[in-house]
Amino acid sequence: MASGGVTGYAAISARVRAMYADLLTQQDLLRLNDSPDFPTLFSSLKTTAYGPYLEGLKDKEITPKRVISQVKRKLAASYYSVIQMAPENTRPLVKQLYRYYEIGNLKAVLRALVTVSSWNTDETALWDRVRDVLFPMGAASVLPAQAMVESGSVATAVDLLRGTPYEEILSFAMKRYSAEQNLFALEVALDLGYWRRLWAEAKKLTGQDREQATKIIGSLLDMNNIMWAIRYKVYHKLSEEEIINYTLPFGYRVQDADIRAIAAGADTSALINRVYPGIPDVNALLENPQSGLPKLEVLLKRELIKQCLAAFVGNPFHIGIPLAFLVLSDLEVQDLIVLVEAKSSNMPEDEYRPFLLKTNVPA
Repeated sequence: MASGGVTGYAAISARVRAMYADLLTQQDLLRLNDSPDFPTLFSSLKTTAYGPYLEGLKDKEITPKRVISQVKRKLAASYYSVIQMAPENTRPLVKQLYRYYEIGNLKAVLRALVTVSSWNTDETALWDRVRDVLFPMGAASVLPAQAMVESGSVATAVDLLRGTPYEEILSFAMKRYSAEQNLFALEVALDLGYWRRLWAEAKKLTGQDREQATKIIGSLLDMNNIMWAIRYKVYHKLSEEEIINYTLPFGYRVQDADIRAIAAGADTSALINRVYPGIPDVNALLENPQSGLPKLEVLLKRELIKQCLAAFVGNPFHIGIPLAFLVLSDLEVQDLIVLVEAKSSNMPEDEYRPFLLKTNVPA
């Protein structure tokens, strides 16, 4: 597909709206939540759009880990479909958005290499363990994941990334890792590099595509940037300068001045109330960060859902609708992971229900 506009978006708009109709409704999620146990949840999930990805599982394969992996395959298929149909000028943006899962896979590989000694296993067995937790990107991934795991060390694994988008980022960050032997330097570098490129791809677009892309991508970025800044300050006790260095100076509603204010010790609750006036009791959440910050992140994700739903109103001929659909699909998978893990561990509903996203957002 060569260009955007009405002609370029006619087919993808229809396709995305059809896939959007297959997303779980609040009633669907409430029904799944009513499942008394994991087997019942699995049976109910098979009656949804996730059914085709679960049908092939044999009895011994029906485990929480395997079900979650299959649920993620539906998300991967949605990305593949959108990337194939997106107007050519928007594909770099959608492909970069998809690399979020590759960043997660890369982090999982590096963490496994650091912890392998405590797992008391060899490299082959380690790969079997790591493979089970990787997002199923298939041929879309550039990571030589198995070779990295079997390389035996972080330094050797990073060397295997030559020629990939991660070579320059990690080769620079490895200097600090070598000195400190802490993956924090590598993970922060990967996160910042990912979001900088994603924002740059959104900014390359024009017209409605640019407006809608910066709104969706910027809302994602806002949420992450705020949570990074708060966690760096509360949990890691980083200095003002470090917080500024490990966050991003741009966004949709959260700007550089806001992040600098948090880093400098400004009233964070007042800032969040200004940017997200619909979020209640922010001050109470920040007073007890151990339990409050996870809840704050949930509330920010619910605001993100509202932003994505708004993209489906009005003119349908822009990249905002496919982006919003992909973000909503990801958030739906997060809800399903919560349910699968909760039902398989017999967790009381009052412990996990507050972390469900879609059941608490106005339709």
